[in-house]
Order: sequence, then C-alpha cells, then structure tokens
Amino acid sequence: MATFYGALAILMWSGLALLGTATAAIPAFQLLFLCFSISASLLFIKRLIYRQPLLTKPSLNFNQWLVGIVGLFGFHFCYFMAIKLAPAIEVSLISYIWPMLFALFIATRATFVRSFVGSLMGFIGIYFIIFDGGDLQFNQSYLLGYALAACCALIWSSYSYFQSRSTNSPDDIGWISIAVACLSLAVHLTLETGYWQLSNTQLLGIVLLGIGPVGGAFYLWDIALKNGNKKLLASLSYLTPLISAIVLSIAGLNSWSSNILISLMFILVGGIISNKKKWG
Repeated sequence: MATFYGALAILMWSGLALLGTATAAIPAFQLLFLCFSISASLLFIKRLIYRQPLLTKPSLNFNQWLVGIVGLFGFHFCYFMAIKLAPAIEVSLISYIWPMLFALFIATRATFVRSFVGSLMGFIGIYFIIFDGGDLQFNQSYLLGYALAACCALIWSSYSYFQSRSTNSPDDIGWISIAVACLSLAVHLTLETGYWQLSNTQLLGIVLLGIGPVGGAFYLWDIALKNGNKKLLASLSYLTPLISAIVLSIAGLNSWSSNILISLMFILVGGIISNKKKWG
C-alpha cells in the first residue's frame, strides 16, 4: 500500500504543469507560500478527522528539520532561480537526474550496475519527452542556471534517500510545511511584488496545488519512502514528465507526438532492468 501512495504522489506531480497554467501570473514564492500553507493545514485537518491532539509536537530532531526544510524549500528555491537564469527545458532535463541519483543511492553493490543502466534508460525517455522535436543546446551563459538545476537534482534525491532511512512521522511534513511557508513568504516580500487580486480560477488552482503536487504529495511520498519499494518508486518517478505531457495533450495545451511512445518504451525497459531481481 505504501508503494501505491508513492505512485499517487508521482501522479499528483504529473498534474503540476496543468495546474500551473491556472496560477502562472502569481509570483513564484507567493504561490509557494500559499501552497505550503495549505499543505500545513492538511496535518490539522487529518488530526481533526481522526480526533487526535492538534498541537502534538513534531518528532523531528535537528538533522530531520534541516534536511526537511532544505529538501522542500531548497529544491523549489533552486528551481525557481534556475528557470530565471536558464531555459526551462534544459533546467527540467537536468533536474530530472534526481531519480537516477536516488536509484544509485539506494542500490547495493550487487545491483549498482543494473540500477545505473535502468536509470539511464529512464533518463533517455525523459529526454525524448522534454525535447520533443528540439535539440539539446547547452549555452555557457546559462551555467549558473544549469548549476542550480543540478542542485535541484542533488537536493531532492538526497532528501528522498534521507527520508527513506528516517524514523520520524509523516505528520512532520506538516510542521516542515509551516517552516517552508514562512521562508517562502520572507523571500516573496524581499524579491517579489505582491499579487493578491486572485480570480476564482487562480484560487481553485492554489487549493488544488496545495492538496496535490505542492502539498499533499509530500505526505504520500514520505509514507512511501519509509515503507514502500524504493527501487520501484525511483523507476516510476521517470513517468512524471511523461504523464504530464499526456495530461497537457488531453487538455489541448500540448500536441500529441510519437516521442510520447518512444519515451514510454525507454522508461518501461529501464524500469524492468532496474527492478528485475535476477537475470539468466
């Protein structure tokens, strides 16, 4: 069941691009503040439903606080900064090195080569879906943006690995969300101009983001990392941009392409290679 929760989180992240179209006009860190505020509220809603004490203190030690905040806030901070300094396509591709890194972090000596080959196949699949009909052209003038995108990959893979070995409660994502919301608000007030005349569509988009890809998904991912099949989760993570492309195509915001099928083929083959227990 825990692995299913991880798959559900991946499915939620696949809807990020579609929901992002409804909130594109909202400054990035203001949006992050609103989404993580909703994420934090999910903890208290859950406790109300199950009649649990609302203000039971978090079970986090210093390292868990640090990794949680760096993981959830640091990833988004680096990503938002990266897309300001480099083309979003290249940033997306570089940041999606994270499933490969995560797979290698959790691999044993006996499964390292298989994990690497399977992860590489999944990454090639992502290349086909992100660079649909385009060419990969790295420009030296975007090096800082590329470096920040690489930080995204390192932060999220390290965060996922740390959480998979941590014993704190998934409820603590709510407390970390409060810290991330406060940091996001501070950055927003420092770097951005407020945009508070929100339409009904924008409000709905914010709520759905907070319940889903920028909130609720983190609780599900935490449960999955602690109790699920981590190797399978790493392979399934490559499906995120593929499902996102399919969702955008269904919504009429993206065109269908044969690259979707090519990407699916590489991701499936990579997943089989990574997760097959024994060869021969």
